[in-house]
Amino acid sequence: MTDLPIKEVAEQSGIASGTLRMWEQRYGFPKPQRTSNGYRSYSAEDVETLRRVQAYRHRGLSIASAIERAIEDGSHSDRPSLYAAVAASGRDIRPQILRKSTLIALSRAIEHETLASAAAPVLIGAFQHESFYRAVEPRYRRMAKQADIAVVFADFEAERSPSGGPVEIPIAPEDALGNEWAVVVDAPGYSACLLAWEQPGVTEPGEDDDGDRRFEAIWTLDPVATRRAAQAAARLVARADPSLGAELDQILLERPLAIEDSAPALTALTNRIVAYLETA
Repeated sequence: MTDLPIKEVAEQSGIASGTLRMWEQRYGFPKPQRTSNGYRSYSAEDVETLRRVQAYRHRGLSIASAIERAIEDGSHSDRPSLYAAVAASGRDIRPQILRKSTLIALSRAIEHETLASAAAPVLIGAFQHESFYRAVEPRYRRMAKQADIAVVFADFEAERSPSGGPVEIPIAPEDALGNEWAVVVDAPGYSACLLAWEQPGVTEPGEDDDGDRRFEAIWTLDPVATRRAAQAAARLVARADPSLGAELDQILLERPLAIEDSAPALTALTNRIVAYLETA
């Protein structure tokens, strides 16, 4: 059914008609169509989104946050992208074209600052190929020891939960994430997010000029953007492991955002970046 009156939507969603009208006026959601007589008309998708809003409200989210999350959950493609989740977030984050060697330096800076500053972080990494992850696995094991939860994505053959290490989540070749690079750290006092997608056709992994591979990259210490990337990763985890995805999502729901004033962390991280770029 695609033309549902407000009374029926209220019955199906469990949200009173008056509340639906108030949300429409205050939050711009839901956005009903109007019949020729001026009555509100809703779709079955509206009902599903409202049910997701109710579920998030029951988990403690504010109305505005619950609406945002419910709408976002219903708008994903079947090949979601961490990069796109943040690039479309409306935060003031400008992409740059970077060489792989520069991304390595940025990643090392974020990872080492995580070891130095992040207490009980949520840690997420995306590596395209398993061999790229294996090259830095010892560092990720060190970070995983102090993390609340740690997950890495690559073209692993199967999901694996090694003792003392991040959970390894396989990605399919057709997934958007298979073309992406990600380091996401979401901790109560520190957040950092580096996301990139590879520009095709410049060079191929493993060639002599591997370090010159080009990526469109965004990086930020913005806690809201970082949280959005972590939430997108939770949904990707849930496709392979629903219980682990739910656990990650619950941890994110319950933890506060990192400090809004990120100047001290920015100074420390920038210093590390400069140092690594000088020696890269």
